Amino acid sequence: MSRSMTVADAIASDLGEMETSHVFGIPSIHNLPLYDAFRRHGGFRIVTARTEGGAVNMADGYARVTGKLGVVITSTGAGAGNAMGGLIEAVTAGSPLVHLTGQVPTPYLESGRGYIHEFEGQNTMLGALDKGVYRVQRAAQASSIFRRAVATALKAPQGPVSVEIPIDLQAQSIERPQFYVASLVESEPDATAIRAAADRLAGAARPVLWVGGGTIRSEASDAVRTLAEMLGAAVVTSQAGRGVITEDHPLCIGHFAAFPEAKALIASGDLLLSAGVRFRGNETSNWDMVVPKTHIGIDIDPHASGRNFPSTMSLVTDARVGLETLIRELEGRAIDPKPGYRREVEGVRRAVRRRLRKTLGQWEAILDAISTTLPDNAIVVRDITIPNTSWGNRLISIRTPRTSLHASGGGIGQGLPMAIGAGVGQPDRPVILLAGDGGFLFRLGDLATAREQDLGLTIVLYDDGGYGVIGNIQDRYMGGRRVGADLWTPDFEMIGKAFGIETSRVGDADRFRQCLEQAVSSPDIQMIVVDVKAIGPMHIPFAGPPGSGAILEPHD
Repeated sequence: MSRSMTVADAIASDLGEMETSHVFGIPSIHNLPLYDAFRRHGGFRIVTARTEGGAVNMADGYARVTGKLGVVITSTGAGAGNAMGGLIEAVTAGSPLVHLTGQVPTPYLESGRGYIHEFEGQNTMLGALDKGVYRVQRAAQASSIFRRAVATALKAPQGPVSVEIPIDLQAQSIERPQFYVASLVESEPDATAIRAAADRLAGAARPVLWVGGGTIRSEASDAVRTLAEMLGAAVVTSQAGRGVITEDHPLCIGHFAAFPEAKALIASGDLLLSAGVRFRGNETSNWDMVVPKTHIGIDIDPHASGRNFPSTMSLVTDARVGLETLIRELEGRAIDPKPGYRREVEGVRRAVRRRLRKTLGQWEAILDAISTTLPDNAIVVRDITIPNTSWGNRLISIRTPRTSLHASGGGIGQGLPMAIGAGVGQPDRPVILLAGDGGFLFRLGDLATAREQDLGLTIVLYDDGGYGVIGNIQDRYMGGRRVGADLWTPDFEMIGKAFGIETSRVGDADRFRQCLEQAVSSPDIQMIVVDVKAIGPMHIPFAGPPGSGAILEPHD
C-alpha cells in the first residue's frame, strides 16, 4: 500500500517511523522543502545551528550520548563544504549520522553553468570521507535511497553518510511505499574459535583487557566489567572507551597506556584481549610499546585485525556479542584468581595517577574541584586545550558510558556544539564543557543556539590568551620562536553578557570551586572563565602528544 506525498514529506515520514525526533542544521534555499516537511510532520525538535560544521558536531554529540542516529541538514555547495570538518570528526569517532544536503535543480546538476550554490565536485568531496554518499536522481527512489543511507550509517562500524537531494525533487510528489523491515540479529562468532580463545584466557596468568569506543557503541559495559573480574585482568581504555567500566574500579588502569608504569605492565602480560579499540598513535606512543605475543582481537571491522599490533586470533563480531560469548564459555571453568597480579594492577593504577598529578602544580586544586563537584551522571565534553589534553582526559573520573565526549580527530573548536548536542539528547543530565579560548572562538556563534534551546550547560573556559599548546611546542622545539600562537582575545565576560549568560572570571581554585558548584546546580547556562596565567603554570608544561617533537626537531 502506498501513499501520495512529496519527497521531503517521505523523508520526514521515514524518520518518524524510525522514532527519530531531533534534527540539527541550517535552512537554505536548497533545503527549505525538507525543513517545511519536518515542521508539518510534527514530532521533531529542530535545532538551528549557526554554522554547518557546528550543526554536524551537534548531531554527533547527540548520537554519542544517546546511541541513536544523528540527523543533520545543510545547504549544498559551500554549505556542504562547511560541514566537512564536523564530518571528519564523526568519521574518526565512528558516529552514526545521516547528513541531508540539498542540491541544485536536476537540469543544472554538474552542468558548470554557475547556478547558485552549484559545485560540480560535491559528490566527490563528500565521498572522500563519508562512509557512504548517495544522490537521489529519481524522486520515486528517495525513500529507498534514504533508508539505505540510514542502514549504512548504523551498520557497524558506524559512521556518517551523506544524501544529496536536488531541490526540484524535494517538492515532487511520489507514491511512497510502506516498508516492512525484518529485525537484524547479530550473529555469534564461530564456536570453535570461542572455545580456543576461552582456553587461552583461562590459562593466562597476567591478562590485559584493552577496550575502546566499540565497546561503548555496542553497550558492552556489563560484559567488560564481568570478564575483567572473572579473569582478574588489568583494564586499559582508549580515550573513546572511557566510562565503559567505571574508572574507580580497582582493575581499571584507564586511559594511561602510554605511561611508563602501564607500558611495563602491558609488556609483562602473557595475553592481550582487545575489544573495539583502534590503538591510535597518540595513545600508544606512536606504537612504540611492547604488547603480549598472544593477542585476541574482537572487532566488527575485519580490517582492524593486525592494523596496528599483530593478532594471534581475530574474532570479527560485535564487541558485546563477542565478550558475552566468551563469558558464557568461561563460566564454570576453574580460573586462578591471581591475587598477586591483581595487587600489581592496583598499584599501577595508583602510580600512573600519582605521576600525572605531580605535573599539575596549582592545577591539581582545579582538577579536584571538578572531580568532587560533578555528579556521576554528568556528561563531560572536552575540547582540545592544554588542561584537557594533559590531565582532563585522564584524571577527571568517568564512571558511566556515554558521559565522556572529546574531539577524536584532534580538531579544536568542536566542543561547544558537541556539548549542545549532548544537552539536547540528554536534557535531564548536567553537561559541562571544558574548552580553551582559542578553540571556543571557532564556534562562538553557537552560544546563541545554546541559549535558544534553553540548555542548562556549564561552560568552563580556560583563557590563556592564545593557542597555548602551539606556543609550548614552539618554546620547546623551535627555540621559543612563537608564530601565530599568542592572540588578541576578547573580554569573555562581556561576551557572556551579550548572550545573556551569567559569567564569572576566576583566578584561584577556591573561587573556581564556588562558581562551579553554583553553575552545576543552576538550570540556566553558566560560564566560568578561568584566568590561566593567574592560576599559574603546570610544573611540567604540556608540549603536545607523544611524537610531537620528533617531527619538528632538525634532521641531517
